Amino acid sequence: MELFTFPLGQLETNCYVLADEKTHRCAIVDPGDDGDAVAQWLSGKGLTPAYIFLTHGHYDHVGGLAALRAAYPDLPVYVHAADTRLAAAMTRGLSWTDFYEDGDEISMDSITFRVLETPGHTPGSVCLLCGNLLFAGDTLFAGSCGRTDFPGGSWKAMLASLKRLSALPGNYTVLPGHGEASTLDQERQTNPYMKEAMAQ
Repeated sequence: MELFTFPLGQLETNCYVLADEKTHRCAIVDPGDDGDAVAQWLSGKGLTPAYIFLTHGHYDHVGGLAALRAAYPDLPVYVHAADTRLAAAMTRGLSWTDFYEDGDEISMDSITFRVLETPGHTPGSVCLLCGNLLFAGDTLFAGSCGRTDFPGGSWKAMLASLKRLSALPGNYTVLPGHGEASTLDQERQTNPYMKEAMAQ
């Protein structure tokens, strides 16, 4: 599989595209707020999107949905149901076709995604495991974690989610919603918020 990363918009939200090299189908994780740019890039690479997966419903992660769904009208969009209740001011156009929840597995050719519910930043925040990759959304950043002071956020839930991630067996490449990639081992050892969660 091939992984591509695009920081999009004023908040430089990381949009990820994970492609099967044999079938040239791909999954998009968080299309940011520039769906036109993503659609043009996909066309240029000869990739066909099979799914859009949303780690949560905030506008900087979902703003590109309208353009992508215009370009690919039948493209399934997955989100956790809890984030459909976020205030419109925070989502600015969240749309979806399907819901996922903890433990769900969705396969695309040789690639399988597993859903982990990780509320805290939003009630419906999820992380996605795929091979040795952890798509962390705004739950876990390199050296930090997502804000919990927005409506629907919860510091208590965030700590529980960080503790859950810290307990995953083995090491993963952490692909956050903003900023640089890290590893789960690195975050266990140096991230002050994860260390606080682990001490709970």
